[in-house]
Amino acid sequence: MIQEEASAKRTPKTIESAADLVIVGGGLSGTCAAITAARAGVKVTLIQDRPVLGGNCSSEVRLWILGATSHMGNNNRWAREGGVIDEIMLENIYRNPDGNPLIFDTVLLEKVIQEPNITLLLNTAVFDLDKKTESRNAGDEIAAVHAFCSQNSTKYKVSAPLFCDASGDGIVGFLAGAAFRMGAESMEEFGEKFAPDKAYGELLGHSMYFYSKDVGRPVKFIPPSYALQDITEIPRYKTFNPKDFGCRLWWLEFGGRMDTVHDTEKIKWELWKVVYGAWNYIKNSGEFPESENMTLEWVGTIPGKRESRRFEGDYMLKQQDIVEQKTFSDTAAFGGWSLDLHPADGVYSDQSGCNQWHSKGVYSIPYRCFYSRNITNLFIAGRIISATHVAFASTRVMATSAVGGQAVGIAAALAKKYGCTPREVGQQYLEEYQLELWRSGQYLPQTVISDHEDLVQKASGISASSQLELTGLPGSEHWAPIVHSVAQMLPVNGGMPDMKVRADVLENTTLEVELRKSSKAFNHTPDVTIETKSLVLSPGKQEIQLDWDASFDEECYAFVCFLKNEKVKIQYSEKRVTGILTVFNATNPAVSNYGKQEPTEDLGVDTFEFWCPQRRPEGRNLAFQLSEPLAAFGTNNLRNGLHRPIAAPNAWVANFDDDAPSVTIHWNEEVSINQIELVFDTDSDHPMENVIYVHPETIMPFCVTELAVKDGQGIVVAKITGNHQTRRTISLENPVSTRSLTVNILHTNRDVPASLFEIRCY
Repeated sequence: MIQEEASAKRTPKTIESAADLVIVGGGLSGTCAAITAARAGVKVTLIQDRPVLGGNCSSEVRLWILGATSHMGNNNRWAREGGVIDEIMLENIYRNPDGNPLIFDTVLLEKVIQEPNITLLLNTAVFDLDKKTESRNAGDEIAAVHAFCSQNSTKYKVSAPLFCDASGDGIVGFLAGAAFRMGAESMEEFGEKFAPDKAYGELLGHSMYFYSKDVGRPVKFIPPSYALQDITEIPRYKTFNPKDFGCRLWWLEFGGRMDTVHDTEKIKWELWKVVYGAWNYIKNSGEFPESENMTLEWVGTIPGKRESRRFEGDYMLKQQDIVEQKTFSDTAAFGGWSLDLHPADGVYSDQSGCNQWHSKGVYSIPYRCFYSRNITNLFIAGRIISATHVAFASTRVMATSAVGGQAVGIAAALAKKYGCTPREVGQQYLEEYQLELWRSGQYLPQTVISDHEDLVQKASGISASSQLELTGLPGSEHWAPIVHSVAQMLPVNGGMPDMKVRADVLENTTLEVELRKSSKAFNHTPDVTIETKSLVLSPGKQEIQLDWDASFDEECYAFVCFLKNEKVKIQYSEKRVTGILTVFNATNPAVSNYGKQEPTEDLGVDTFEFWCPQRRPEGRNLAFQLSEPLAAFGTNNLRNGLHRPIAAPNAWVANFDDDAPSVTIHWNEEVSINQIELVFDTDSDHPMENVIYVHPETIMPFCVTELAVKDGQGIVVAKITGNHQTRRTISLENPVSTRSLTVNILHTNRDVPASLFEIRCY
C-alpha cells in the first residue's frame, strides 16, 4: 500500500541518464541513425514521442517509403537506397509482401530493440533542454534534453556530448537556438527558377488517409456532425472513388497557409472534416453504387507532415545541385525523388495536387547539410536538413531521409572516436568517414573509395568456376506488340556488337530502331541518339538484323530502342541477368511521368524522355543474339568498389549452365582473415513500397540464398543459409590463415545465373 500526506505540490518521477548520442525523433531517419551509430559502438538514447517507430511510415500515418526509385517511374536505375534502410525494406518484403502496416511496425521495432547499444523511450516528448555554460563552445552546445512520457508519468533528463534532431519539426534545434528557415526562399536568393510565388504558397501541408473494405453486406454510414457537408467545396471532389485508400490519397492535404508546427491540431481537424465528408459523399451521394457493401476500416488520427522548419548547416542544398547532379567532395548521401512542390491550399486548391520535375539521375547530398552551423554538437536528419525549400521538395521523402540518418550515425561514431564536433568530422576525418559509410552499404555517387584494409584488394587474383560472356538471351513463348517504345539496355565498352531479335510483323510497316546512350555515363537517361535505322518489314515471323557502326569510348549502357509500332510483336526471354534490363517509354502519372518531361517555361529543369522498367512478373528482357559477347561480368568487378550497376553491371555473374558456381580469391602468401563481407544482388531497381503494393516475391530472384566458404585446404569455415539480404557479414570465431578462399554457391534457378557484387576480407 502507498499512502502519502497531502502536499502543496509534487514533481513527477525523474530519471537521469547519459549516452554518447541522443537522437530525438523515431521516424525513419532517427531510427536508421540510431541503428547505424549503435552498430558502430555508440551508446544511443532514442526518444520518440509516439507509441511506434517510423513516423510517416508507421501504422499511425501509413505513407509508403519512397526515394530515388520513385515507384520505378523515373530514369534512376538501380537506385534504391542502401545500408540500414535497404536491410529494413528487404526484411519487410520477406515477412510482409502484402504491405500490412502493422507488420511493418514490428520490423522497425525489432531492428531497434535488437541493438544492445540503444535505449528506446517511446511515448516520450522532449519539451526543454540545457545548454553548456562552461566549455569552448559555451552557449552554442547542448548539454541535456528534458522529456516527459505520458504513459508512465515520468520525466527524463538525458545528457550526452552529441545530439541529433530527427524530430520532423526540429524541436531540439528550435529550443537550442539553431538557425532555421520556414517557408520558401525567393528565386533571387539562390537563383532557383522553380521557387514558388506567394500565390502558389510557401509551405506544403499535412495529409491524412483512410482505409476502407468490402464486408459483403450493405453498410450504412451516418457522418459525424463535423464532417464537411458539401464535398463540392473541394475542387478535386470528382476524383474520389471507393477503390482508393491509404496513401494513394496523398492529395488529401491541407495547412500550407498555416503554421505547420503550432497549427497542427487545427489542420488535423480540417482533414478529419474532409475525410469523413468524402466518405459521406462516396456512401450517400448515389454516385458510387459499388460502395454499398463498403465500410471505413481505419482513419488516421495524426496527420502526416511534409514541411515545417529547415535548419541551416554549413551548406544549403539547392535546386541547381539536384538538376545538375553536382559533385561534392564531402558526399554523404544521395537522393533522386523529383522536385515535388504542392500548392499551399492543398485539397482546396484548383491547381494540380503536385508539381513534379525530375532530374536525369540521382544527386549527391554533402555532409555539411547534416549538422547545425551554430550549435556545435547538433546533427540534423530527416526533412529538416540544410536545404532550400525547392531542394527540400526532393530531399524530404523518407528513403532519402533514411540514408541521411545513416550518414549521421557514422559521423557520430567518428565524433565519439576522436572527441570532435560534427563539423570537425568533415574537416579532419572525411576520408575515413566516407570509407565507413561505404562499408555500411551507403551509395556515394561519383565518389571513389579506397579500402586499404581489405585483403581482397591485395589478392594476386580472383578466379571463378565460370563467368558470363553474354552472347544473347533465348526466346520464350512470350511475344508482345510494341505498344510503348521499348529499349534493351546492354553494358558496352568499345565497339557495339551487331544484334538479332525475333519479330512477328502483323502487316506491312516500317520499324524505327535507335541506338542511344546517356549524356553522362553514370546516368540511365537515353538522351543521346547515336544511330537510327528504318526497317521496312513484311508480314510474318522473322529475324531482324541490326548492324551497328558505333563504338563507345567508356563503360556505359547502350539502349537499343524499338520505337512504338503496334504492328510489330517482339519476342521476349524468361532469362534475367544482374545488370541487364528492358525499359519502356510509357507513362506513370503517379509521379508526373507522361513519357516525356517538357517544362512549359524556363524552370531550370531539363527536357527529356522517361524510359522505365516494368514490375515483375513483367519486365522481361528481349530475346536477342549478339555478334560478339559482352564481357562485363568478370571477377574483377568483385573488388572495384561499386555495390550496384551504374555505368556497368559491377558484378561477377556465372554462366547460366554453371551448376556449382564458385569464386576463389588467391594470395601469394598466407593472410589471416577474421571477417568476410559479401554483397548480393537484391534488385536495387525494385522500390519495395512497404504499404499498398502487393509484391510478387519475398526474395529477389537475383539474390544468392545459400553458400559455403572454404579455406585453401577445402575446409568449410563459414556458411550462409536462407539469405534474403543485400549485405552479410561473417565474423569468424577463430582467424583463418590461408592463401586462398573459395565461396561455393548453391544455385538452382536456371533462369537467373548466380552473381555477387563484392567480397571483402579483413
